[in-house]
Amino acid sequence: MLINRRSFMLGSAGAATGLALGAGGMRSAFAADETKLRAMWWGSNDRAKRTLAVAKLYQEKNSGTTIVGESLNGDAYWTKVSTQMAGRSIADIFQLEPRTISDYSKRGACLALDPFIPSALQVDAFGKDMLNLTTVDGKLWGVGLGLNSFSLFYDGDAFAKAGITPPGRDTTWKEYADIAVEMTKAAGKKTYWGGPYGARYSYVFDAWLRQRGSSLYNENGLGFSVEDAKEWFAYWEELRKRGGTVSADIQTLDQNTIDTNSLALGNSAMGMAYSNQMVGYQLLMKGKLGIDMLPRETKGGPSGHYYRPALIWSVGATTKHGEDAAKFINFFVNDVEAGKLLGVERGVPMSPAVREAILPTLNPTERATVDYINGLKDQVGSYPPPAPIGSTEFDISILRPITDELAFEQISVADAAARLVSEGKNTIKAG
Repeated sequence: MLINRRSFMLGSAGAATGLALGAGGMRSAFAADETKLRAMWWGSNDRAKRTLAVAKLYQEKNSGTTIVGESLNGDAYWTKVSTQMAGRSIADIFQLEPRTISDYSKRGACLALDPFIPSALQVDAFGKDMLNLTTVDGKLWGVGLGLNSFSLFYDGDAFAKAGITPPGRDTTWKEYADIAVEMTKAAGKKTYWGGPYGARYSYVFDAWLRQRGSSLYNENGLGFSVEDAKEWFAYWEELRKRGGTVSADIQTLDQNTIDTNSLALGNSAMGMAYSNQMVGYQLLMKGKLGIDMLPRETKGGPSGHYYRPALIWSVGATTKHGEDAAKFINFFVNDVEAGKLLGVERGVPMSPAVREAILPTLNPTERATVDYINGLKDQVGSYPPPAPIGSTEFDISILRPITDELAFEQISVADAAARLVSEGKNTIKAG
């Protein structure tokens, strides 16, 4: 029995029709001896379909277990998680990512997975380095679902039509700005810009800081100064005024989901995202999507990139079925048939066996993401410490609103930088 909450919510013929479409043949009640696991994630419709397909496959191979799936969009996901935490009713299996796993594990949202290894969860093949990506304070709080890194996407067809060379591996931020402006000019009178107003993206800011020897966070909390923030905001404001970024009203539509991003919406020629999202972007775009690294400060200088778990399955701290939840996660990351259904939409698989098995089945876009990750081998730096408590709130409630005010010219660069650091220090907890 599979219930996709997105299908339920979007059923155009009303709740009853939506439920029938999502559930596909319901029983009136769960059998008394049946284990019901609630799984919750965010992402595109494509992700929901793949996830539900794996859940169905798991149920077919494990009678007596039912997976109830719920897919939410954007910030609504984190609101739901917070509500569940307050009500002590966290989903049995829920999705996190690198900047949230430390925060939520320290808030008591997750169940440590170490007791389930190796009886229910086999992760030794991933290697110690990969397991460290989801380890906080010496305990494993989640399992990485794939490997990714930051990336720059671009509409290859739009660049070819304009006769402009897209950004490449060694493109500097200055060169990127010039390319973005040229792409806006090439669009003529169309409502179309070169790229996004990237000041809003915390992960891009992090890479930009790492290129300069700083970081978004450190052991003391915030890892950057007011001067760093001023330089960051000044760059994007200058580029916006030159016409190289989408307008403020377009950028504020972006809820950190694929279908609200300016590139996917057809409002820009470039976008900044995580490499595993290339699959979802290409499904929404007419033009052939290209991928490369984020711009860097100087040619040959540090890239600011690092390998990271694209997304993470964690087990809810309030679950009554911890071992069953761990078994489902184990199936999700280690079963070859599941791996073929998932592809690389959540990143390049951590399991060497799954990775090898799915390579022949990948389409050109999926293979491009694998090639991109493999090609970063000599470009990535060390993985940063887990993001501190308050990092999610910093991103959603501080960085993005301040950036929006700046793009709408409601505050100055100096005021935006001062507020970002001041409000950030009040939100981020060190250690």
